[in-house]
Amino acid sequence: MATAAPVVTVLSGLWPGATYAVARALLAADPSLLLVRYDLTGTGDGYTCRVMCSGTGATAERRGALLHGDMSRTLRDEILPTVARLARTRPYRQVVLLPPAVVEPESVAAACTGCVVDGVPLSDLVRVDSYVTVVHGDFLLDALNTGDDLVRLGIPAGRDDHRALAEVAVRQIEYADTLVLWGSCAGGPFDTAQVHALLHHLAPWAAHLRLADDLIDATGLATRLLDSGRHRPDTPGTLARGVEGFALGVHDPTPSYDVVSAVFRACRPFHPQRLHETLDAINTGVLRSRGHLWLASQPHIVVTWEFAGGRLTLGALGRWQAATPEEQRHHFSDRRRLAASVEWHPYYDDRHHYLVFIGVDLDPAALHRALTRCLLTDAELADGPAAWRTYTDPFAGRFTLADALPMPAGGAL
Repeated sequence: MATAAPVVTVLSGLWPGATYAVARALLAADPSLLLVRYDLTGTGDGYTCRVMCSGTGATAERRGALLHGDMSRTLRDEILPTVARLARTRPYRQVVLLPPAVVEPESVAAACTGCVVDGVPLSDLVRVDSYVTVVHGDFLLDALNTGDDLVRLGIPAGRDDHRALAEVAVRQIEYADTLVLWGSCAGGPFDTAQVHALLHHLAPWAAHLRLADDLIDATGLATRLLDSGRHRPDTPGTLARGVEGFALGVHDPTPSYDVVSAVFRACRPFHPQRLHETLDAINTGVLRSRGHLWLASQPHIVVTWEFAGGRLTLGALGRWQAATPEEQRHHFSDRRRLAASVEWHPYYDDRHHYLVFIGVDLDPAALHRALTRCLLTDAELADGPAAWRTYTDPFAGRFTLADALPMPAGGAL
């Protein structure tokens, strides 16, 4: 009879003290648990791996160098194989993996795909049960407002890692299937409740736990975090959620401890020049915005939108299905084809905007008006797709498709 694969819980968090405290509580609740903790050295070129088990009190430690200074490669070729080999020698133990503090859970999930250990796919050796992110309540708002990158802040990371602190914070939160809010805010109960509300808006799909003080019910915590079965390997990353038919957020314009979440959806395209001129105003007072859109001048591209820490990043997710030859559409997932068919528009096809804005004291109505003014007017719509492609486009050349397919011929979108 085949033995069930050992279970791994991935425990992430930008605040190592809080994350490690949660891990130690889990160890206290289950002495057979194996804790594998990775820390980056101060130079960002090396790491320390510690393997702990409270049942024996044993701690093994070793040091190594990041493979080519690349954290993604180190995850795939060093960290995950180490976890798999440890789990294989202890098949009846659960494993808790603490990757370096700046590692995003989605990077771990991506590294799991295609990872082979001693000729065996990782998925045959271990099963990831859940991705848990620990958030320190007293420092979250500061992190979300920090656009400085990890190198400038002196936070140990991979060589030349220029992600903003806010980017790492939101990505750790949004990919997690379980969020643990650690501690109370120094500002008092209102500030703590505000952070709690903010987390619910940032990741409404996650299970939320709150540890109000340093006295932890270790057994109760282990019951809620281990063997939860919350991770779904087929769940897309944050940028692809909208086009894959998943919710990107909740529309909750009524403030909850001053936190507001506003969803903007529309089908008619954005005028590139008007959108560009409005970008700064749109994100004023926003802590996080995310989603996708389309431009009248570039109707073949799904444009991604990410804002955190005062930085707005626009990129290309791929092609819209309507701009993809029929014989190539099998490359899209079944879920995406189904989502597109449900909301297919008679004129715009599967093209649409889906943007979510989260912040404190936001004005959802003013935000909606600003975005609506960027859409094509009735007169501009009447000019047709051929005229739209002639618009002055400040975004021209910014989006590239590695596997670009031929544009539809004639006057089609």
